[in-house]
Amino acid sequence: MDRDRAEALIVIVSAQFFPRRKELADLAIQHRLPTMHAQAEYVEAGGLMSYAPSYREFFRRAAIYVDKILNGARPGDLPIEQPSKLEMVINLKTARALGLTIPQSILVRADRVIE
Repeated sequence: MDRDRAEALIVIVSAQFFPRRKELADLAIQHRLPTMHAQAEYVEAGGLMSYAPSYREFFRRAAIYVDKILNGARPGDLPIEQPSKLEMVINLKTARALGLTIPQSILVRADRVIE
């Protein structure tokens, strides 16, 4: 990214990256790269922002499906669900470390702002 002069980093959902999200956030700040994430947990670890479905809600919904299946429902008969709400999380501490100002019009739309 240094060689190609990247100006930002988008981090996809990955089991490989998740355990190292703090290290990834620290490296991005060190190299002055704003980051966009697909999970709020990355922002909690120091990433700049995320706009994505809540994975905690996904797991809660999955438990409901498992319960229905264990109680006799056929998986093929259950409706397919999609996220109905996306959650925006912004880390202002990271924004300050990167020298960025997040516009107030964005902050008021955020579901959570980490100070």
